[in-house]
Amino acid sequence: MADFYQNGIITTLHNLSKRPLEEVEKELVGFSEKRPMSLILPSLFSELEGDALPNIVNHLKDVPYLNEIVIGLDRADQAQYEHALKFFKKLPQHHRVLWNDGPRLKALDAKLQALGVAPKEMGKGRNVWYCMGYVLASGRGESVALHDCDIVTYDRELLARLIYPVANPRFNYEFCKGFYARVSDGKLNGRVSRLLVTPLLRSFKRVLGDRPYLEFMDSFRYALAGEFSFRRDVLQDIRIPSDWGLEIGVLSEMHRNYSNNRLCQVDIADNYDHKHQKLSLDDQAAGLSKMSIDITKALFRKLATQGECFTTETFRSLKATYFRIALDFIETYNNDAIMNGLKIDIHQEEKAVEMFAQNIMTAGKHFLEHPMETPFIPSWSRVQSAMPDVFEQLLEAVELDNQEFMQG
Repeated sequence: MADFYQNGIITTLHNLSKRPLEEVEKELVGFSEKRPMSLILPSLFSELEGDALPNIVNHLKDVPYLNEIVIGLDRADQAQYEHALKFFKKLPQHHRVLWNDGPRLKALDAKLQALGVAPKEMGKGRNVWYCMGYVLASGRGESVALHDCDIVTYDRELLARLIYPVANPRFNYEFCKGFYARVSDGKLNGRVSRLLVTPLLRSFKRVLGDRPYLEFMDSFRYALAGEFSFRRDVLQDIRIPSDWGLEIGVLSEMHRNYSNNRLCQVDIADNYDHKHQKLSLDDQAAGLSKMSIDITKALFRKLATQGECFTTETFRSLKATYFRIALDFIETYNNDAIMNGLKIDIHQEEKAVEMFAQNIMTAGKHFLEHPMETPFIPSWSRVQSAMPDVFEQLLEAVELDNQEFMQG
């Protein structure tokens, strides 16, 4: 059972009483009359062939309050798209699969590229961005949840708790971030969050001094969670990164656009496990190595927009401070694991910290050498200004794909 402590400046909604799922879902059905609900599922085709997504779909088909499910499908040819249509057909809710690699959506993307308002690289950020555009275009959802498709411990209670704070008409939250413990197979997971993000934020505080943004970010119990929910109007003006900085970028946008009392975080699962990325010690373009660089660059960019001046000396101090704090965290987490009968490989933990420390310098060097880099995807408000009928074109492309290939 979670504690009831409110840490930081963001409201934490705990799981204190283990309310029956049926009771929560009954409330959500009532909320859906005033605030219709949508779910976004950014997916790779390969996830349809794994164990996690079939289980997720089996749970979702029994969810009574969703008005719409939007699936973003990446890395799929025509045969795989047709397979996806059949795969998701068991969902009784209104749902659409966005074939991101199909000719119709690629043609729309080319038009947006020509106007300079399209995502510049493939990846989860691009997938999520087009799904957000579709939600705005369809108008079917007022409250929207998003979660990953590789959650092997999925239960529909996760979705119910995730969307509840933005669906309840008595609450004024515009955005909600999910959090959970990363524990599976007797091990403590979540290395990037435990050993990079939290120690790095604490290092920023020590090197730069207290900043409202740093206090804001450090208030989130799991800043890298891929599960969050929001009101529909949030989608219009948000600018999200297209790289591994997606989750950090979304939180940064919430900090920029909303007051703290319109944001919250919620405990959504006792046990959470998903696909694990390799550490990739020898390849900075893959795995947790690339993830750590992208996340660190995202934090540098955000702080720079607030007037922070970074130099090579700053990054050296930051790296040294981080290294000491992170090593202390290893001992803390090891003791926590032992207390709970779990295991941590201290050698691997220290190798990860050494890599993250080096990648702080790599990210800093890249930041200084590419001052004009802007990996953010334009907001849908800007896109609509450049192409006023973009939502009509997006809806038409998705509907034509569905009609043509669903018959096949």
